[in-house]
Amino acid sequence: MIEKNIWQKIWQKRLMYLFISPFFLLFIVFQFFPLIYSMILSLYKWNGLGAREYVGFKNYINLFSDQMFLECLENTFFYWALSILMIIPVALIIAAVTFVISSKRIKTYQTILFLPYVSAAVSIGLVFYILFDHNAGFVNNILAAIGFERIPWLVSTKVSKFPVLFLVSWRAIPWYMLIFYSGLQSINRDLFEAAKIDGANPIQNLMNIIIPTIAPLAFFCLINLSIESFRRFAEPQILTGGGPGSSSMTLVQYLYINGFTIFKLGYASAIGYVLTFILIIVSSFQLRIMIKRSKEGV
Repeated sequence: MIEKNIWQKIWQKRLMYLFISPFFLLFIVFQFFPLIYSMILSLYKWNGLGAREYVGFKNYINLFSDQMFLECLENTFFYWALSILMIIPVALIIAAVTFVISSKRIKTYQTILFLPYVSAAVSIGLVFYILFDHNAGFVNNILAAIGFERIPWLVSTKVSKFPVLFLVSWRAIPWYMLIFYSGLQSINRDLFEAAKIDGANPIQNLMNIIIPTIAPLAFFCLINLSIESFRRFAEPQILTGGGPGSSSMTLVQYLYINGFTIFKLGYASAIGYVLTFILIIVSSFQLRIMIKRSKEGV
């Protein structure tokens, strides 16, 4: 009887379900099915054409003896750590300065600052490729003009990650600046007036008013930036192609090479699930800290 009533209610609201059905159909076809199929595929050795060979967890085991995978994993953690140290503080400082300065042109400044984020990654990557060129690049021309030697930014295993990091930071800072700025707008400006009367300087305002207020937003930005960092592909692919060697290659690039260049589809699927597992661990750890701080009232 209960099941009959449920189906009657569904039938009565069939038009509503019909309107939302495209989302669920697309989700099943393009997300849910690939998610399950890649999990199954990670247990096989397959090139996409011949017969599949069941290997169990051998693909996962082989990853941890694969030196290129380990180097890509190290590179990915490098991008993650340096991105957090560069992007979050700079975005917060720019948002704080923008918030404090009262100007009729502030909207214009915000639009200009936000332009890097909405610019196409490929076109901006090509611009940065020219800027960091060894012989004719603007960066090396500046270094040569002030008496330093030219640095082989894009062809050196020691420094190839830094142009990628600069490009990532340049593109991401405006987005996180906008998030911080929206959080700052919720702060009562009377707090700043009271702090000014008490003789507080800008640094004290930042540490005692701004940062405690936007701490939840900072954790959101931290989690979001972590996910983006572990999914990094376009910037290193355009600037260095992951090279020289694998010195600037990320896990997603290595997944792409295995899946779409040498067609080791089972191995690529295993890389994808290891990456997912890492993201779950990192995000869970950050969420746990955020929940703990919120319970403590920090």
